[in-house]
Amino acid sequence: MRILAFLLFLGLAATARPVVAAELLMLEKPGCSWCARFDAEIAPAWPKTPEGRRAPLRRVDITETWPADLTDVQKERFTPTFVLMNDGVEVGRLRGYVGDEFFWFAIGELLAKLP
Repeated sequence: MRILAFLLFLGLAATARPVVAAELLMLEKPGCSWCARFDAEIAPAWPKTPEGRRAPLRRVDITETWPADLTDVQKERFTPTFVLMNDGVEVGRLRGYVGDEFFWFAIGELLAKLP
């Protein structure tokens, strides 16, 4: 109990989402065929890659209530859209998915913008 009180005092108590310096948001919606293609070609490997470890993938369904921690992120109607975030600030975005080769190239350019 003392430890929890101390962590609360320091503002370090566990929150609903773990703090991640960088993350890759995937804005998606049900029935999106390009999202399904991304899921088949990239999603299984993403967490195992250096890119995925540097910016874990976080999925956001644009048909659902917008997450409170993303109020500063511009919403999209086009899916999939990938938004690279760093410490809660947008670094850049990639609209659409046209295949794995272009994705890896474009996401590499975005990740190069991280500090």
